[in-house]
Amino acid sequence: MTRYSVEPDAAVPTSKSRGSHLRVHFKHCREITHHIKGMNTKKALKFLDDVMAFKAVVPFVKYTGGIGRKAQAKQSKSPGNNGRWPVKATAVVKDLVINAIANGETKGLDPESLYISHAQCNRAPPGRRRTYRAHGRIGKYASQPAHIELILTEKKEGVEKSDDADGEGASGIKITKKEAAKRRFIKVGGGTD
Repeated sequence: MTRYSVEPDAAVPTSKSRGSHLRVHFKHCREITHHIKGMNTKKALKFLDDVMAFKAVVPFVKYTGGIGRKAQAKQSKSPGNNGRWPVKATAVVKDLVINAIANGETKGLDPESLYISHAQCNRAPPGRRRTYRAHGRIGKYASQPAHIELILTEKKEGVEKSDDADGEGASGIKITKKEAAKRRFIKVGGGTD
């Protein structure tokens, strides 16, 4: 069994998926995984489909050198409206999300309530080729593959708010730290009161 960079709590039901030495650009994968982290799986799959159909753009936040501005990037509030449609990397990440959902189903998790709690992309060792330069020299021609790992977690049911009218609940009377400290002290001895 392979190691993940995050080991989720055993009490929380999760499903995992990972790919190693994937022949897709690391920088593209990093931006995609950064954007879909925290999303519901249904929403993430729709986003990835829209990127492949050029209906949604992947906002580029970290690796922005030479990335052009796109009008669609305004929807995701991308800094500088930088974005791209990395189709090949999107297809690979989509396959990993689908695989993680299938793994969750075999574990008995509800696919509708799964969300992407952990999405990480690391650089893999570069694939080295060579290119021929002027004056008989040879230059490097390396690809930048990626390792991607996803962990899906089941969303917990929300806790209902109690109607605590009096007391120290959220809607109760607010007291200062100083007042709370005064209440903790027990008055000892005879005073002039």
